[in-house]
Amino acid sequence: MRVMMVHNFYGTESPSGENVSYLAERDLLERRGVEVVEFVRHSDSIRSRGSLGTVIGGTLTPWNMSTASEIRALAKATLPDVVHVHNTFPLISPAIFWSLRNLPCANVLTLHNYRLFCAAGMPMRGGKICTECLDSRSVIPGLRHACYRGSAVATAPLAVSISLHRRMGTWNKCVDAFIALTNYQREVVIKAGLPGDRVHVKPHFYPGTPSAMAWSARDDRAVFVGRLSAEKGYASLLEAWRLLGESAPGLDIIGEGPDRAILETEIKVNRMGQVRLLGQLSFNETQERIARSRLLLVPSTWFEGFPMVIREAFAYGVPVAASRIGALMELVEDGVNGALFRPNAADEIAGLIRRLWGDPTALEQMSAQARQSYLRAYTEDANGEILQAVYDAARAARGERD
Repeated sequence: MRVMMVHNFYGTESPSGENVSYLAERDLLERRGVEVVEFVRHSDSIRSRGSLGTVIGGTLTPWNMSTASEIRALAKATLPDVVHVHNTFPLISPAIFWSLRNLPCANVLTLHNYRLFCAAGMPMRGGKICTECLDSRSVIPGLRHACYRGSAVATAPLAVSISLHRRMGTWNKCVDAFIALTNYQREVVIKAGLPGDRVHVKPHFYPGTPSAMAWSARDDRAVFVGRLSAEKGYASLLEAWRLLGESAPGLDIIGEGPDRAILETEIKVNRMGQVRLLGQLSFNETQERIARSRLLLVPSTWFEGFPMVIREAFAYGVPVAASRIGALMELVEDGVNGALFRPNAADEIAGLIRRLWGDPTALEQMSAQARQSYLRAYTEDANGEILQAVYDAARAARGERD
């Protein structure tokens, strides 16, 4: 089989789970004997050009004639069985699906976010979940609230793209299979307008053959890994540690983001000696910190897609405590491979930590179940089989379009 993989890499200064997922999936296909042809663009090429780059990106977001022509030419030259698209924003554009429509290849699109319907890509506004654009199937709310980067000018190209491709029927006419990361996401995007019979579920996976560290060898610490911004729920996490006081276990916070200074101040003012703000670490350093921990915390205030850090924790046998919201309730089995708590509920998080650290045997059992979750659903082999099934379904759907 030959697969053309298409991806717009986000800027290198801000680590992206989408970039990681694309590379992992490309390597997985090659290890399975699939011939991979790549078509990629890099946002760094316009970010380095400042305001002019922003204008260029905005202009190309709805419809990029150049990339559409290039991809069609590459597909005609290489004859892929499947074209698998991960991200078209901002330099590739959904126009590529129309350029491929009359070719024999099947088209697959992975839904890493909600940008097909939501200009921000993440259905949140003002620190709260907002699904107005998805529910109304309209871009007007996004424009009214300037949802992308708080700028009406920056939001406009995305709104135009969403509206244009909805009116043209791009997703119904040109895409043979969509990949949602969870069942929850699948339900959301079908409600927003995607054809249900073409939306498949394939989670992220952890590449390689990781092994779990012995429980007795781990540090007596919990860990948070993610962007330091409000929607990730760091505020309730720090408040929970303040409530726990000196009885709190150690907590490592890994990541960067716009709210780092706020975290630094909170930790200093409240004299949280147990909390270490480690900043952005390399991938290997982050994996080591996770593997040595006894609990991963995911206190997000929105319903997330599929936080890649969860599959990392499960791969190393680390249980996950997460907000009881959206896809997180699907990934974390309360009392089995982790625990759930109400979003923004510092008191509930504090109570949960007291309970888990007060019963180390139960926490260790959750660790074993977390590892079993990885072995069941997030290994390379399991994921490769699911991906092949999606490709087969896409090719069958493509045959029906002829």
